[in-house]
Order: sequence, then C-alpha cells, then structure tokens
Amino acid sequence: MDMASNNVCRHLCKARHEEDRLGMLSDDVLLLILGRVDLLTAARTCTLSTRWRNLPWLLPEINLHVRDFLPAPRADYPTDPTHWIDFYSQIPAQHIDQSMASLARAARSFLHIKHSNTVARMSVEMYLGGNYSHDIGLLVHGAIDNGMVKELNLTIADDKAPNACKDADMLQKAQDVNSFFGTYPNMLPCLTRLQLYNLHFAEGDIHHILFDCCKQLQHLSLDHCDARNCSVWQINAPNSSLRVLEIYYSCLKRLDLLCLPKLEQLRLDMWVHYEPPLRFGSVPSLKELFLLSDAKLEQPEFSLSQLLNGATSIHTLNLNFQGEKLWIQPEREQLRYAFRKLRKLSIHGISVEFDLLFTMNLREAAPTVEIFDIEMFEHSCVKPYWLSVGAQRVQPSWKMPCFTSCSKWQLRELQVANFSTLVGHYMSFVRAVMDHAPNLETVLFKELRRCKDCDKMAAVPPRVGGMFPTGQR
Repeated sequence: MDMASNNVCRHLCKARHEEDRLGMLSDDVLLLILGRVDLLTAARTCTLSTRWRNLPWLLPEINLHVRDFLPAPRADYPTDPTHWIDFYSQIPAQHIDQSMASLARAARSFLHIKHSNTVARMSVEMYLGGNYSHDIGLLVHGAIDNGMVKELNLTIADDKAPNACKDADMLQKAQDVNSFFGTYPNMLPCLTRLQLYNLHFAEGDIHHILFDCCKQLQHLSLDHCDARNCSVWQINAPNSSLRVLEIYYSCLKRLDLLCLPKLEQLRLDMWVHYEPPLRFGSVPSLKELFLLSDAKLEQPEFSLSQLLNGATSIHTLNLNFQGEKLWIQPEREQLRYAFRKLRKLSIHGISVEFDLLFTMNLREAAPTVEIFDIEMFEHSCVKPYWLSVGAQRVQPSWKMPCFTSCSKWQLRELQVANFSTLVGHYMSFVRAVMDHAPNLETVLFKELRRCKDCDKMAAVPPRVGGMFPTGQR
C-alpha cells in the first residue's frame, strides 16, 4: 500500500470517533474518496461503520491490481510504461504467489454476489499460472455474464525480464494467454484496454483475438512481443475500434498497418533491424506518432518522408534518439507534405554534443507547428554505443537551412529541456528560432527529472538550467 493509501486509512480510522461529521457527507463524496485509494484500503473501510459497509460495492470502477496486494509494499511503481515490465519481473516468486492469493480473495469478496449496481469499468492486473489466475478469471467471467461489468481493462504481467526471456518462454506465454481467453471468452467483447508482455503474438489465435474478437478494444500495449523469427507483422483490421497502439522493445522486422481506421495514436519504442520500422496503409485517423530508438552506428538512416507516406493527418510527432546517432536522413522539402498538418513537433534524446541547428530543417519543413519541443540527452548512467565499440561519435550531417517560410511560421511556444547557457550552440539555436518566429509568445526552459541511476554513480551538480527562475518563462 502506498503512502497516500496509508494516510487515507489513518484518516478513515479516526473517523470512527467523528462519524457525525462524516454523516454530513453525501455518498457521492465518500465514493470519490474511496476511488482515490487501492481496493484493499477501500475494503477495509467496511469495518468503520454501517454507513461505510456497502460503499465499496457502489464504486463505479473496481481496480484489482496485483501490485496493491504485495506482502512487502512497494511505492516505486514507475510512471514510465517502458519500466513496467522491469517492475513486474523484479517481484520475488513467493511474493507473486502471496499477492495473487490475496487478489483472488478480494475478487471473490467483490464479485461472487450479483449486485444491483453496474460497474462502469473493471481493471484487472495479474499474473497467469496456478489456480489463482483461473479463480479470478472465473469470477470476472461471472460478473460479465450477470451484467455487473461492462468494460474491462486487463494487464497480464510476467515474472521474467526481457533479457531473461527465451524463445520457448515467449511461445509458452502466447499459449497461456490463448488458453486463458479460450476458457473465458466473454472477456473479449468487454476488453477496452489490454497490456501483454513477453509473447509471440503470431502464435495460436492471438492476432484473431486482438482484432476480430475484441470489438471494444481501444488501447493495446505490447512489451517485448513479436511475430517470431523477426518477421513483419501486418495488421489489417477494418472493423477494429483500436485507437491507441503501443509497442515497446520489439524484434519485429517491420510493422505494417494495412488498415486501422480508428487508430489515433501510435508509439513504437526500439527497433533493431536495418530498414524503416513502419509502413502505413489506411490510417486516416492517426494524429499522434511517437518513435524512439537508440540506433547503432551500423544502422542506416531512413527517409522520414517515405515512412510517413500514408499517414496524412498527423498533428503531433515525437522523435527520440536516446543520445545516439540520428536514424533519419537529412530532409526538408521532402517533408513538407507529410508535415502539412503538424501542430506539435518534439525532438528528444539529442546528444548534448550535437549542434541543435540541425533541428531547424525539420522546423522549416513544418510552418504550421505551434509548439516546438527540444530535449537534450545527458545520462552518465548510460554508456553510448559508439564509445562501447571504440568508434567516433557520428555528428549530424545536416546543413543549416536557408529560411524561406519564416513569415508563415505559426510557432507560438518553444520548449527546451536540459538547456545550458554555457553551451554556445544552444544559445545560437534559441536565437535562430526567435529571429525567425514572428508569432512566438513563449520560450520555456525546463529541467529534466533527476535520474536515480545517474545519482547513484556520482554526485551530480545541479543542472545549468536551474539558473533560470523556476516557473517563469
């Protein structure tokens, strides 16, 4: 249980002696309080008074998360989804078994009796394997059958880190997931969000499950999942309701989105092959695209304009290079058509040694951009690939553009994270933007969050950006 839950629990226990004050609050307010804590804390409030006894069963959303039932509470659940798989895999096997047992008991307490109210959404986070996951599956199956649950968010965690996961493990995980959904098929039409880890989703019936059976599925997150043998994964789902697709740490050769008519947001983190990682077919609703990868020196650059061919409605683009070489070819004029509807352009993970003026080529190709977001990469905890192989750092080969569309620039805000006034080319970059953006209203210098791994290695001096007044622009 986290600190917030402990504080709420102490407050509620004190309420035993102040029930007259709580009696003045409406059920809506009390339910709002309960909705901000984990299910275990909410269940404990049943003992406070007869007034509280039935309130947890009136919650519009029930969160059955295995992390809330760990015997040794952990407050380090990461906010960054790229670290969720590490969190799940670091939990000891004994703690997983104990927390799954507690989770099954909580699910039984909440779901074994049909209630008159309907839960708008249920969120379940669990591990597969053993009797506990099937106990929970049976209870959720029953709650859907009796009409108590209408929407289901499901996370199937895994106890292995990606680097410890072998091909046989990923095959087995796919079979387990396929078997679970085969046993409780009524979950599929209710799924609105699904997170899967460490599996070959081309195995068995996974593709059919995701895009044919999950009629309500709107958010799909896949971490360390692939189509096996580094193959191309083609998605042709004209009837899919999917709006958000996130793929992390995948060995896919390429992702071909042949048809996903309602897809609005796509995130692709890390690719390892020597060709463009994406190919677009019919994605008319795609508005936001996030691409992140730390390209190796031998990986060739690809044409961003060609990759974006077919994605005609993007208004938010985020490119993150993780402090390594640029994986896109120098382009400007070729990008104008792809960038014609762009409103926010973010270029992150730029090595602190790179001259930022190369980014002006992208900016010049997108006169409609209103927010230009730049973020430098500086982590002593990460050894650059070029240094690990004894090579020279590859500097951007882009030339400073000849500005032709400055009068048409709609730029209103420039954001720069990890900025240093001591680096000359940083100031040259800011001046260049200010000189060519007649509608610029705000220049915001931001400090990045301190990295715990960097702090462990050595005492890190305050970032130079700290010289700017906090909260001022």
